[in-house]
Amino acid sequence: MFRQGLRTSAGLARRVLPQAAVTFARQQRIAVQAVRPSVPAVQSWNAVNQIARLYSSEAAAPAAESPAEQLGDRKHGEEWTKQFASLADMGVNENLLRAITKDLGYQTMSPVQAKTIAPALKGTDIVAQAKTGTGKTIAFLLPLLQRMINEDPTLATKSAKYQARPDDIRGIVLSPTRELAEQIADEARRLTRHTGLVIQSAVGGTQKNQMLYKTRREGCHLLVATPGRLHDLLSDERSGLGAPNLAAMVLDEADRMLDVGFERELNAIIDILPRPEEKVRQTILVSATIPDSVIRLTRSMVRADDFEFVQTISESESLTHDHVNQNVAVISHMNNVFPTLFELIDSGIKESKENPDKRPFKAIVYLNTTAMTQLAGEMGFAKNRDRSFIRNFAIHSGLTQAARTRAAENFRKSQSAVLFSSDVTARGMDFPDVTHVIQVDCPRDRETYIHRLGRTARQQKDGEGWLLLPAMSRGRARGLLRGLPLKPNTSLESASFDSSSGAEKPEVMAATQQLYSRMPSRILEEAYRVSIFSSTEKHARDDMVDQMNEWVTQGWGWQSPPTISKARAERAGFARTNLNFGPEKSSYDDEPRHSDRFGGGRDFDRNNRGSDRNNRRSSDPFDGMRTNARKDNAGSGFGGRGRSRGGNFRRNSDRSSRGESSW
Repeated sequence: MFRQGLRTSAGLARRVLPQAAVTFARQQRIAVQAVRPSVPAVQSWNAVNQIARLYSSEAAAPAAESPAEQLGDRKHGEEWTKQFASLADMGVNENLLRAITKDLGYQTMSPVQAKTIAPALKGTDIVAQAKTGTGKTIAFLLPLLQRMINEDPTLATKSAKYQARPDDIRGIVLSPTRELAEQIADEARRLTRHTGLVIQSAVGGTQKNQMLYKTRREGCHLLVATPGRLHDLLSDERSGLGAPNLAAMVLDEADRMLDVGFERELNAIIDILPRPEEKVRQTILVSATIPDSVIRLTRSMVRADDFEFVQTISESESLTHDHVNQNVAVISHMNNVFPTLFELIDSGIKESKENPDKRPFKAIVYLNTTAMTQLAGEMGFAKNRDRSFIRNFAIHSGLTQAARTRAAENFRKSQSAVLFSSDVTARGMDFPDVTHVIQVDCPRDRETYIHRLGRTARQQKDGEGWLLLPAMSRGRARGLLRGLPLKPNTSLESASFDSSSGAEKPEVMAATQQLYSRMPSRILEEAYRVSIFSSTEKHARDDMVDQMNEWVTQGWGWQSPPTISKARAERAGFARTNLNFGPEKSSYDDEPRHSDRFGGGRDFDRNNRGSDRNNRRSSDPFDGMRTNARKDNAGSGFGGRGRSRGGNFRRNSDRSSRGESSW
């Protein structure tokens, strides 16, 4: 009502007021930005607001809040149809808006953008809970860039790029992965093409000296980086990089950064940057989940007396995208995993070709280790070479950064393709038109499942999720994914086929066995070894080893399994199993990095839960985050964290009433 009245009155003002008054209002806005650069940009809107209010039918009412305050205070569940062009009334620079509305063609904000941009423009620190695929990159980039321009209006001009220096960085964006950081940097360059802002990226896996040479030559206003590389650069006095006038900093995918063990590096970065009493900066922290570890990080990075928690996920909305059809196919034996995977892909390709209403088949296949991802990629490549498969790519930590970037870009541009991936693409990266997300085996935690699934059904499009689950992993998966809308699917013939039955093999199983015979033995051996030692099914070691051996002898056609060092087996508790002991030829470094890297990750979080809980106070400004954070319904009171362990389940008759899995 207020906004409609404001539009009416503003239009009346334009017709009635002399041109001088309009000119005066514009001058007032420029003057406010130039004279008081540290004041949030939304205050400059008040000059026009006051003139318009003179002609409003509501002139006698109390002074209304600014648009930024209105948006920030609206109920989080409300839908939005806010136009980007309206941000001009809130002081957003016209060069930024031109890039959004003209170059990128965006006119209407997504709900996440409408709920986040306005509060952030007020200049307060922001902690936002937001899912991937909702437009959150622009939601945090636009306020960040505007804050930088507020503090130095010359940055909005093209000439600013000639004054850029490496030791005067004004904005920082931190991302957990190289690929996501590069994607954010590309988006920032598109948003700033009509300004003089210089964007640089600094990520691990690339040449540090090459990045420094480019930054020293071109300067840097906004640096998009991974935590490890940023800490390395800022702590190296010879780098020449500095941020004494830092205006704003963003942490994207904060929960993921903590998952992979960057907590210590994040705290070290804060120690290096100017202290708040020396230079006030705005911090925007974005996270899909709000566990205790994120709240702890918030305490150290966000101004307790000037921050706002922005909830972009409504109470009726699931973190796992309700409109995603989620299937689970239980696979009877390890030997059936790859045949089932290829049967699913082949059937999806066939269906998309036969049904004109279906979008082209485009899938991401997630595997839990580098070795298994490499094996899947090699098998997909061999199928493609036989012209029996669509284009496919692989991304994992064993590839160079250049190879990963090339694979990601090729998959992004493909209309129909398959990407075999480890978790380097699970968060944040935007691959358009993904129709299927296929997860092989139980993910390491609930959040990993959720964020992998988030690669499909983006931008209001439909999508399918599949979990191909070996029977020996079913117990753990039931506890981990309890309450999620996974439905058992028995349509895949290969999943339940018993090789020992003497029955004729499905065609896809015979074809997969032929593929194994063409795989390099080194890749097969490493997939075998890593699968055993990275498995979480420690309570069923004998059964797991027997199934893995069956995969080798019946699937690959080998006479005996790969050898494993007895010393290694003893250390891992596998000394009394049916492993084939002997010297190992090679090894991958596939140990989970989330548990102990720099003291971060899940174990670190678990060890600190008690002390964090004991330190809570009712007056703690961060306490409300715990209450307001959205979680998936995991059933009986675990707050969506999926804490129950595999094997501890009630009878099936109890499960449906308590939200437990029946598969």
